[in-house]
Amino acid sequence: MELLFFDGCPHWRLADQRLREALVQAGRDEVQVEYRQVTTPEQAERAGFRGSPTVLVDGQDPFADRSAPVGLSCRVFRTEAGLAGSPTVEQLLAVLS
Repeated sequence: MELLFFDGCPHWRLADQRLREALVQAGRDEVQVEYRQVTTPEQAERAGFRGSPTVLVDGQDPFADRSAPVGLSCRVFRTEAGLAGSPTVEQLLAVLS
C-alpha cells in the first residue's frame, strides 16, 4: 500500500488519516503504508501520478481518471458529499475489500 503526494498539497494528510481508519475497519491494520513524495514532473510521469494524494493498492490507482493529466497538482475525488480532496473512508474500504 502506497500513498503518493507532493508537498504543495495539504490533502494527503487527510487521505492518510482516512486510509489508516479504513485499514483498521477492514481488519488490516497490520498493513504498512509506504509514503512516496513526488517532487519533479519526471517522477510524476514515471509514476503515472495524476495528483496528490494518490493511493496505490497492489500498485494500482483504484481512483484513477485516465483523462486527468499527469503532474504535480492537487487531486479531487467525487464523493457522496461532492468533490473532496481525499476519498472517503467508505470509498477506501470498498477498494480494500
